[in-house]
Amino acid sequence: MGVRRPWVAGSFYPGDPEGLRRSIEECFRHRLGPGALPKRGRGERRIVALISPHAGYIYSGPVAAHGYYHLALDGRPSTLIILGPNHTGLGSPVAMMGEGAWETPLGVVEIDGELAQAIFKASDIIDIDEMAHLREHSIEVQLPFLQYLYGSGFKFVPICMGLQDLETSRAVGRAIAEASRGRDVVIIASTDFSHYEPQSRAERNDRRVIEAILNLDEEEVQRTVRRYGVSMCGYGPVSAAITAAKELGASSAELLAYHTSGDVTGDYSAVVGYASLKLTR
Repeated sequence: MGVRRPWVAGSFYPGDPEGLRRSIEECFRHRLGPGALPKRGRGERRIVALISPHAGYIYSGPVAAHGYYHLALDGRPSTLIILGPNHTGLGSPVAMMGEGAWETPLGVVEIDGELAQAIFKASDIIDIDEMAHLREHSIEVQLPFLQYLYGSGFKFVPICMGLQDLETSRAVGRAIAEASRGRDVVIIASTDFSHYEPQSRAERNDRRVIEAILNLDEEEVQRTVRRYGVSMCGYGPVSAAITAAKELGASSAELLAYHTSGDVTGDYSAVVGYASLKLTR
């Protein structure tokens, strides 16, 4: 594949560069966001992984902005690995693009082919497959935030997960960790939490999952999702990111923000939950 064209530009986020930059800045300045534009730092590079939402920017963008605000302060990684759930059902059960580039209104970002091949060789469960990515939004919506921070000079590896069970998630996480050792990598797990639940139920269940993430316990994440029927779309990417992050030295996690769509719209009858967390060494 050459360049993957944007699928949700103009719907999940503005389709023109000026409007998109303005939308991202509004997310940072939003009353539910960090409240200020990010400062680009030269930190100790302690962040190993982020958990970030992927709905339309008007709904989840301010929560996502918290993670990217902290990522900016932490210094610029050379490569991002972005894990997202497969909402479309297209393609292989666990699908990675191994070459090419992705386009957004802010420019073109190259896939890190060398790291992708290292992940592929370390795994017996990840396929090289473009089809799963063509109409999938969960990875795409993270890229404009990263481009706002770093321009288009960074590289990334996209991995789309249709299978999200614990065994699969751990296998994906271990392959990422094995391939990433000695590299300057940050992992982003793209997920929304409860979907279309009353506010009280959504927040109660989401907090249970968040507690498992804070404990860096991918098995408890999966157990909680099953036990309470949490309608979280990306529990597999989150479980894989926790697995990889621990092997790469992460020892703690911090909740940066949690809100629901109801906090934006004022309608709490059927909300979607959004959380931003960082996993650090």
